[in-house]
Amino acid sequence: MTPPEPPAGSLAELLTEGELTVRGRIRDASNAALYCTVARDGREAACVYKPVAGERPLWDFPDGTLAQREVAAYEVSEATGWGLVPVTVLRDGPYGEGMVQQWIEAAPDAELLALVDAEEPEPGWKAIGLAEVGDGRTALLVHADDPRLRRLAVLDAVINNADRKGGHLLPAGDRLYGIDHGVTFHAEDKLRTLLWGWAGEPLTEEALAVLGGLREALADGGSLATRLGELITPAETAATRARVEALLATGTHPEPGGEWPAIPWPPV
Repeated sequence: MTPPEPPAGSLAELLTEGELTVRGRIRDASNAALYCTVARDGREAACVYKPVAGERPLWDFPDGTLAQREVAAYEVSEATGWGLVPVTVLRDGPYGEGMVQQWIEAAPDAELLALVDAEEPEPGWKAIGLAEVGDGRTALLVHADDPRLRRLAVLDAVINNADRKGGHLLPAGDRLYGIDHGVTFHAEDKLRTLLWGWAGEPLTEEALAVLGGLREALADGGSLATRLGELITPAETAATRARVEALLATGTHPEPGGEWPAIPWPPV
C-alpha cells in the first residue's frame, strides 16, 4: 500500500520520511512497541514505532494489521476535526513496516478516572459501574464529565474500539489524546470502553454536526472512504458507515449490548 503524501514540513512528513532511530522498548505494551526518535533536515521528534512483525495474531481480528487499524483510527479522528489521536503514519522502519506515532507526554496530575466509596457520582463525574476492590468490597468507578472525553466516546463508537482503557487516555495541557487503536473497526459490534457515563444520553449538537460530516466523507467515493479502503476491509468500512448512520438515527450515545464484556480488562 502506498501511503498518501504528507504535507511538506508537517509532523506527518517528519514521521514518514525522517530517519527512525530506536531508543528503547516500551515494556508494558502487549505487542512490540519501541520508543524512537525521528530526524530530518534539523528537525527531530520523539515517537512510538510498532512494527507489524511484532504483532501477536488475534483470532477475533484476523484481517489486516494492528498498525493499519491504528492509522485508520487517526484518519477518522482527523476527519472529525477533533484531533483526538496523535499524528500516526504507516512506514518502513528498522524492523519492517509498522505504525509510527507522535509521542505524547501525558500530564501526571490530570485525574480522569477515580474509585469512590459512594452510590452516586459527585457533580462533575459520571458513573461507569461498580468495581471489586478486595475483601468483598466494591467501589463506584467514575470518569470525569469532560467534553474532551465525551468527544472520544463518540469517536470510539464510530471506530468500534474494543479496548478503551484508562491507560490509553493521555491528557496534555488542554488537549486529550487517545492511543492504542489496534483492535478497532471490526464489522461486528465490539465496543468495550470505560467511557459509558453518557450511555443513552442525547448526543451534543457538536457531535451530530461532526457525524454528519463523517457521513459525507464515508459515502462511496468520499475522501475518508477512499483512505479507509487502503487500510481496512470493505466490510469494515461499510460497518463504520453503518455505525455513523445509527448514531445519527438514534441521536444518542450507545449503550452496552449485553452480549460481550462492556468494560475492557484490566480497565487501566
